[in-house]
Amino acid sequence: MTHTKKHIFAAMSGGVDSSVAAYLLTQAGYEVTGATMTLYRPRGETGDTQDVTDARAICEKLGIPHKTYDMGEVFCRCVIEDFIRVYEAGGTPNPCVTCNRTVKFGALWEAVTKDGAEAIATGHYARIRREGDRYLLCKAADEGKDQSYFLWQLPRELLPHILFPLGEMTKPEIRALAAEQGFETAHKSDSQDICFVPDGDYAACMGGYTGKTPEEGDFVDKNGKVLGRHKGIIHYTTGQRKGLGVAFGHPMYIKEIRADRNEIVLSGYEETCCKAIL
Repeated sequence: MTHTKKHIFAAMSGGVDSSVAAYLLTQAGYEVTGATMTLYRPRGETGDTQDVTDARAICEKLGIPHKTYDMGEVFCRCVIEDFIRVYEAGGTPNPCVTCNRTVKFGALWEAVTKDGAEAIATGHYARIRREGDRYLLCKAADEGKDQSYFLWQLPRELLPHILFPLGEMTKPEIRALAAEQGFETAHKSDSQDICFVPDGDYAACMGGYTGKTPEEGDFVDKNGKVLGRHKGIIHYTTGQRKGLGVAFGHPMYIKEIRADRNEIVLSGYEETCCKAIL
């Protein structure tokens, strides 16, 4: 890591990656402050989450300050509500991309700069390379863990102020280093789901947030012929084959979602293969 900045705020999620990122920064001689965002939490939950507790414990072990930043309002407005809007319009949102742009490298960056940050670091698997006066976002050395595609919306002018300490490392190396340092997070499981949809049930999450019940509609073919009924377009995404809830004797795929008509267009296996050949 080569950088001219001195006071670095390390975004710490309470996981092993951000723990090791903060450790590497301290070893590189930077003045480091751990920064943990509080985001969405189910109604009725109060107090620190386990992730906040874990991040604070790592900072205590490293002997660095730890700060929490309440990003709940901006997260709900910019990430959750955008997620719902895109799904209701028949699209397939990527909330992690939106969160990185608007929250982690948006609202959080604004907040930490007010607290003296000269740069922000995260545990993303990505690299930033400088070529002359330009800074380029690049893939991580471990392409199997690369997360640069989650960061493509970051403005170029922010890149000089970002560090990715894990960009040259592999996951096994990171876990081994965390275990060597006695970090509580060394064997903590990686998050596999969207943070505000921990059980993977997008429709239930959206219904709980909006209070709306999805409206049923028709599955149709490309000519508008009705093939069956769907249980609401938020349950489906373009390209989906499994979980349609109807059987045709051969594979069918979602070709298009027409939100304005509440219709889902299905494409047959033969049609898809013919187009691929042509």
